[in-house]
Amino acid sequence: MPDHDGDKSQAPTPHRRQKAREEGQVARSQDLGSAVLLLAGMMALLLAGPRLVSFLLDYGRSQLGGAAWVRADVGFAVWQWGSAVSGLARAVLPIFGAVLLAAIAVNLAQVGFLFLPSRVQLDFSHLDPFKGARRLFSMHSLARLVFGLFKLAVVASVAAAVLYGEKEAILGLGELDVGELTVYMIRLLVWTTVKIGAALFVLALLDYGFQRWKHEQDLKMTPQEVREEMRNLEGDPQVIARRRAVQRQLVLHRLSEAVPKADVVVTDPTETAIAIQYDAKTMEAPIVVAKGAGLIAQRIRRLALESGVPLVEKKPLAQALCREVQVGRPIPRQRYAAVAEILAYVYQLQDRRRRQAA
Repeated sequence: MPDHDGDKSQAPTPHRRQKAREEGQVARSQDLGSAVLLLAGMMALLLAGPRLVSFLLDYGRSQLGGAAWVRADVGFAVWQWGSAVSGLARAVLPIFGAVLLAAIAVNLAQVGFLFLPSRVQLDFSHLDPFKGARRLFSMHSLARLVFGLFKLAVVASVAAAVLYGEKEAILGLGELDVGELTVYMIRLLVWTTVKIGAALFVLALLDYGFQRWKHEQDLKMTPQEVREEMRNLEGDPQVIARRRAVQRQLVLHRLSEAVPKADVVVTDPTETAIAIQYDAKTMEAPIVVAKGAGLIAQRIRRLALESGVPLVEKKPLAQALCREVQVGRPIPRQRYAAVAEILAYVYQLQDRRRRQAA
């Protein structure tokens, strides 16, 4: 089958995802942020609104009642303004705080902590009228326009449904006094806005899911891009293969030099082989001159047979030495007895063969 190198069929690699994130390409829904801020603001207004209304009414009565103008000196006026500002701040700050926390939370939930100094810099390419026109008449802009019209229809439908449900109360507004009418209109406005915000929040969740899907599709890679990324990160595969071949030849060359010098090769029949050398005149303890598993173990056994080095099968000892001892290092003290027993057996076997040959 032909290799469709132009098809973006490969899942994005971690490096591709990280690079896109560093460039600011993340899945984010602006509608989700707007809906959350609207809901947070309305809920905060429902909780803190009575305090704000109470402050405004009290302040209005104090100003219109003339009590504020009994003393006309500057100090008293400053105190009046300071009292008004502090009271207004205590009433309004919880609302602004809730909106601020909601904005931070919704951004962290979508993209996590992401600071991009490059996005703060002025980019004159964004001022290009031709690029702006292409963005304005792109399919993405058309899709956003259709989605915006759909949101407008949803908002109108929710508002109409709320007003229809309140039709009897609205018809009886003429019987209310100014205070009752004001309270009712504020309550109707706030709850209508909350319901509209809830509807927009549902639509925003759908938009966020679409943005995540689209972001994933945009990050997909062609097979050629995957190969180029691997080559850039790890090197050319052909060079890596040649390097590994050279390393394998070096290992085999060291084995061919080390194994013939060994006094014995301790083996696990199918997995490991340990070549041990001991010279009582120059060594304090036997040392491991070669070890390996799998194909390396097979190579060690074959070299031992070709060189006349005895093979002794001791599975637990072979596995223990393979784990505990590095090549060129003496065997650990707790293995002295087992290795000494094997070396004694090998030396006896060699003496017997020499006597038979004589």
